[in-house]
Amino acid sequence: MTARDIAPATGKLGVLLPGLGAVASTFIAGVLQARQSGEAPIGSLSQMAHIRLGDREEGRNPLIKDFVPLASLDDIVFGGWDPISPNALEAARTAGVLEERDLAPISAEMEGIVAMDAVFDQSWVSRLEGTRVKTGASKMELAEQLIADIESFRTENGCDRLVIVWCASTEAYRDVTEVHQSVEAFEQGLRDSDPMISPSQIYAYAALISGVPFANGAPNLSTDLPCMIELARREGVPIGGKDFKTGQTLMKTILAPGFKARMLGLRGWYSTNILGNRDGEVLDDPENFKSKEVSKLGVIDTILQPDAYPDLYGNVDHVVRINYYPPRGDNKEGWDNIDIFGWMGYPMQIKVNFLCRDSILAAPLVLDLALFFDLAARAGEAGVQEWLSFYFKAPMVTPNPDGADLPPEHDIFIQQIKLKNTLRTWMGEEPVTHTEQ
Repeated sequence: MTARDIAPATGKLGVLLPGLGAVASTFIAGVLQARQSGEAPIGSLSQMAHIRLGDREEGRNPLIKDFVPLASLDDIVFGGWDPISPNALEAARTAGVLEERDLAPISAEMEGIVAMDAVFDQSWVSRLEGTRVKTGASKMELAEQLIADIESFRTENGCDRLVIVWCASTEAYRDVTEVHQSVEAFEQGLRDSDPMISPSQIYAYAALISGVPFANGAPNLSTDLPCMIELARREGVPIGGKDFKTGQTLMKTILAPGFKARMLGLRGWYSTNILGNRDGEVLDDPENFKSKEVSKLGVIDTILQPDAYPDLYGNVDHVVRINYYPPRGDNKEGWDNIDIFGWMGYPMQIKVNFLCRDSILAAPLVLDLALFFDLAARAGEAGVQEWLSFYFKAPMVTPNPDGADLPPEHDIFIQQIKLKNTLRTWMGEEPVTHTEQ
């Protein structure tokens, strides 16, 4: 196969993060620690995973980071916006994810990552109050301020390339409206300060206009809008999302494919979470929880294909709950009760109690998305990056101009195959189908 012409990863890569909260500060701290220690950051495919090339008998199994031209961790420069925290160190201490013994050796660097004033609107996140917030006569003016921030960061830090990964809070649920149907309509909406344009959409617009790839780590409607898909194609910029696949949904995309592989039936899946960080506080509002619920509920149906297997999966009760419980902090606890059935219809139950650390699971996803979106940009990719569905609860799909859009792929194992085969193809290697050696 012919290798893709991919520009080299020379110079500095700026990683800009809207929202310097628990996830972003944990991500930054982990990369800084990895630089100091030389140890690979756990949970990162881009840094730790191997990729088989050719037949098994060839014995070619390099690390992904040695196979594709990714930016080095040493070349990353961090920046971001936040309406509350003044810098990454204070954000990390406020979040309480990391212990002081881990922050102390990198505290000077963390403190030097100063947050820019954010585009923030409390009507989209009612439980938070922003104090470091941009003001403007219109939402277009706010977008122009973000565009100026992006260019200033690029220049002041000598960055050759930039990537933006949304790490801020979940916004209130809203439907797509006329203002989202085209770039022209959206830009007029910015000038008119249309109330249906959210802060995350303003960030996405500013990124794409600036030629910067944008990955959406929350369940907001940000890049999965006709106007943003049109703009990404027009500007030749990769986009993707949405909602980092971390705790409970990660478990679902691991377990559900196993049930289907063995043709075990499913009666119901009850999921509840307790979470005490800023994300939990935001999701305590019903409108914000609705965005998360939509993201979480779509996973099982797509994996289990109830239309193809109505006897097994045609009548599933799927319930998701999130409860704000401050004592738990960032250490989220997810409880799942799964009612399955097998031979002759006999019922069985599976109980999962996942005491996870939300930001610890999300941080490596931010790293991989930053590096892979930068790779996609250097490979000349534009628009939706379906091959990175592996990282998202509600992956975007490329719109189908000839009919109804295809559903996203949620099976984590199929997603991983697609990710690795994309890398193989770009580098001129044959995809691995496991049909032969």
